[in-house]
Amino acid sequence: MEFFLVTLLNSLSYGLLLFMLSSGLTLIFSMMGVLNFAHASFYMLGAYFAYQTSVYLGFWPALVVAPALVAVLGALTERYGLRTVHKYGHVAELLFTFGLAYIIEELVHLIWGRAPVPYRIPEILDFSAFSVFSTKYPAYRVFMMLVSVGMLGGLFLLLTRTRIGLIIQASLTHPDTVEALGHNVPRVFMGVFAGGAALAGLAGVIGGNAFVTEPGMAVSVGTIVFVVVVFGGMGSLAGAFVASLIIGAVQTFSVAFDVSLLTLFAKLGFTPDPQSAWMELWKVTIAQAAPVLPYVLMVAMLIVRPKGLMGTREG
Repeated sequence: MEFFLVTLLNSLSYGLLLFMLSSGLTLIFSMMGVLNFAHASFYMLGAYFAYQTSVYLGFWPALVVAPALVAVLGALTERYGLRTVHKYGHVAELLFTFGLAYIIEELVHLIWGRAPVPYRIPEILDFSAFSVFSTKYPAYRVFMMLVSVGMLGGLFLLLTRTRIGLIIQASLTHPDTVEALGHNVPRVFMGVFAGGAALAGLAGVIGGNAFVTEPGMAVSVGTIVFVVVVFGGMGSLAGAFVASLIIGAVQTFSVAFDVSLLTLFAKLGFTPDPQSAWMELWKVTIAQAAPVLPYVLMVAMLIVRPKGLMGTREG
């Protein structure tokens, strides 16, 4: 029970962090039809900006400054990059964001080097919040979950209860009508892209010190974010939320299980042929297969339901 509860809490914190990342990507895709390959790079920039800001001002100012800086970069990317190549089609947009991801990574190498930076959890949150039987659960993990839930609530209220949210949703489905009513739709697009980048930056601020802030962090988390978006359904925030929790649980629980199929067969009273060509596969443990499981789930979802859990469009 102790193992289950602690792992469940860890999966929730990781899943909510994934949702913070995937929500921005989902917003951008649903609004603009662009799969932003540089989205995880904004997550990385958020962590590095937070580290640099915390060196001079501390963690709490970094919690605001870093996402704001990433939002500015996101707005500039949309205005002077994506908007320029948009007339050449979606392939040009994909290539642009793909190249941008490499440029950001190389800039990070030039400025901060290739080694991890000492971006640490703030001392005020470096304690145990509560105990689960004999295991002390860190307060910073609780803080991560609170920030993620607060972001989820704020995003929901923004999109459903405010004038800005109504304009955003109307621009998604009826851009010509919104423009006829006097609203600047390209500016709305730029704002959405900046907001999505800011969400990625915020995830970097709270996730960079919980994990590791290093130049490879964008690559390691970027593919998982795309799995979440595809699994949940392209353009669906609700689907991204459910998918984030599912993928977070799968990754967290699978890493903790050092059990192979061979062991399970033995418990069921079945012994595979030692000379079988599949014997090496049966020996692979769930923990060893953990990095592959999210992609297996994604492929299975695409076979069964190409639109994803709650998607409304295929892509």
